[in-house]
Amino acid sequence: MRKIIGAIPPAASIRYCLGMATPSLRLGLFGIGLDAYWPQFQGLKVRLEGYLARVAQKLARPGVEIVNLGLVDNADRAFAAGREFRRQDVDLIVLHVTTYALSSTVLPVVLRAKVPVIVLNLAPEAAIDYATFNRLGDRTQMTGDWLAHCSACPVPEIANVFKRAGVRFHQITGMLDDDPVCWNEVDAWIEAGRVAAGMQGNRLGLMGHYYSGMLDIYSDLTLQCAVFGTHIEMIEVDELAARRCDVTAAHIAARLGEFSEIFDVQPDCPANDLTEAARTSVALDRLVADYGLGSMAYYYKGTGIAENEATLASIILGTSLLTARGVPVAGEYEVKNVQAMKIMDLFGVGGSFTEYYAMDFKDDVVLMGHDGPGHIKIAEGKTKVRPLKCYHGKVGRGVSVEMAVKHGPVTLLSVIESTAGRLALLCAEAESVPGPIMEIGNTNSRYRFPCGAREFVNRWNAHGPAHHCAVGVGHITDRIEKLGQLLGLEVGRVC
Repeated sequence: MRKIIGAIPPAASIRYCLGMATPSLRLGLFGIGLDAYWPQFQGLKVRLEGYLARVAQKLARPGVEIVNLGLVDNADRAFAAGREFRRQDVDLIVLHVTTYALSSTVLPVVLRAKVPVIVLNLAPEAAIDYATFNRLGDRTQMTGDWLAHCSACPVPEIANVFKRAGVRFHQITGMLDDDPVCWNEVDAWIEAGRVAAGMQGNRLGLMGHYYSGMLDIYSDLTLQCAVFGTHIEMIEVDELAARRCDVTAAHIAARLGEFSEIFDVQPDCPANDLTEAARTSVALDRLVADYGLGSMAYYYKGTGIAENEATLASIILGTSLLTARGVPVAGEYEVKNVQAMKIMDLFGVGGSFTEYYAMDFKDDVVLMGHDGPGHIKIAEGKTKVRPLKCYHGKVGRGVSVEMAVKHGPVTLLSVIESTAGRLALLCAEAESVPGPIMEIGNTNSRYRFPCGAREFVNRWNAHGPAHHCAVGVGHITDRIEKLGQLLGLEVGRVC
C-alpha cells in the first residue's frame, strides 16, 4: 500500500478557519488485471502498473490523500483490498480499468467501503498503431500489446455487477494523456468529493431560534445530519453575550483596525456602534473557536434583555468576517441555506446569503441580496459599512454591510426540503452585471439569467425552495450535480 499526498487547484485550495483546516479528501485508488496474464505476457504487468502510477500522479493535489493499493488481480487480493479501504476510511474510490479483469476481483474491493466509485476507462493512446502492431509477428506479443489497450473491455461487466449489487458508480471514458475533457471531469469529481468530505462532520452552530412565521425555512435537523453528515451544536445567545464581557479595550482597538483595513467604513457610522461591532466580532471568534464551528445560523429577538439585544444588533460585521474566513453565517436561523453557503464556500466560490429584492423588467435583471452578513471575499470592490437607524423587521439598530457580488459569472444554490421529506439541491447559472443598486446598507446585486428574469423566477419558484439561496462566483453547476450524485441527492438545474 502506498500513500501519496498531492495538490488541489487554487480555486479549491484548503481552507483555514481560526487555525482549523477543512477536512481533506481520502481517495482510494486501485487498478485491475488478471493474474493469469502475467506469466503469459512478459512485461504486461509492469506496463499496466506504469499506467496506474501516471493516474496517481494526475490525481495528486493538496488536500487529497491517496490510498493507492496498486493492481488487484485475483480474488484474495480483492478481499484484502476491500478490508484495507475500509480500514483506511476512504471517502471515494477511483477504479482505473487497465485491462480485462474478472468482475469477481472488483466487487469485493468496493463492497466493504460502501462509498461511491469513479470508474476510469482510459485508453493509453488515442488509437493503436495498427501497422506497427501487425508487424510484431509474434501472436503472443501481439495479444499482450492488445491487452494493454483493452481497458474498455471489462467496463460493461463491471457496470452490470455494480448495478445489481447496488454500488453507486460513475464512469469516465477517455485517454490517459492529452485529454483535457476527460481530466477536467476527473477534477470536477474530485472537487465534488472533497466538498462532500468537508460537509461530513462539519460543526454547524445554531444560535437562537427561527424567525417567527417564516414557515419555508423550518427544517428537519435530523435529516440535515443524516444527508450531509453535519454535527449540530445548539448555542445560547447568552454564551455570546457573556464572551463580550471578557473582550478588552486592546482587543476592540485591534478589531477596529481590521475593520478600517477590510471595509470601506462610511464617515457617518457612529463610533459607539463600531466599538460594539468590534466587541461582538472578537466574542464571535472565541465562540466559534470554542465550539470548533465550520458554519453558523442565528436569529434572536433579544427584546427585554439589553445585553442580548446589543449583542444581536452588533453582530453583522463579525459574521461577515467569519463568512470570509470560511465559516459562513446565515441570519434568520436559515439552516438549509447555511448548508448551501458552506457547500459553495468549500467549492472555493464564496456563498453569500441572498433572496429576491426586486425585479427590473427594463434591464431584464433580478435584484437579489439580504440584510446581515455578506461574503465580502466575493464583493465587487470594497464592502461598505453603513449605519442603519433600524433593522427592518428585526430588533435593534447599528452598522451593516453593503456590497454587490463581483461582476461576471455566478451560480445560485439552494438546499430544498421536499414534500416527501427528502433533501434536494437546486441551482442556476447567471451573470452578476453592473448597474444601479439600492444603497440601503444591505448586500445587493443585479443578476441576468440566460432564460430571462421572468422565466427564471417562474422556473426557480416551481421547485418550491425556501426564499433564501446562496450565491457564489463562477459557473459550477457541473460540480454541484456531481456532488448531488455522490450524496444521493436529486439536483434541479433551472438555467
